[in-house]
Amino acid sequence: MADQSTQSIHIEAEPAEVMAVIADFPAYPDWTGELKETSVLATGDDGRAERVRFTLDAGIVKDTYVLQYDWAADGLSVSWELVEGQTQKSQRGSYQLRKVPGGTEVVYTLAVDLTIPMIGLFKRKAERVVMDIALKGLKRRVEGRG
Repeated sequence: MADQSTQSIHIEAEPAEVMAVIADFPAYPDWTGELKETSVLATGDDGRAERVRFTLDAGIVKDTYVLQYDWAADGLSVSWELVEGQTQKSQRGSYQLRKVPGGTEVVYTLAVDLTIPMIGLFKRKAERVVMDIALKGLKRRVEGRG
């Protein structure tokens, strides 16, 4: 079982604006850096992506993988789980949004288990870097600076 990591960030925007950027998978390569390509494979009745293929190139880790998404009815959270991957055995994650004074608090949770062995210290550092890039990139994108 993969260890779970959690980070949060404050974004100066309404939760709906933040969630719109999270849901815009075709734009991910524009602001995430490591994701080189995304393809929405299936959408739900609400028009949101349910299954998405990603092509990742993060230097030492390269992977093409598919995630299954579950969107909360209140529009304040989304979670996902790995359906298939080349270098990942499992991935679980979520974005939880909460309206706060001056914007939205975003809590990002991620747990990844790789098929390649990785020393715990390096794995935790890699998870922190991925989460830091994801949250800071999301903030820049939502706030119009990226």
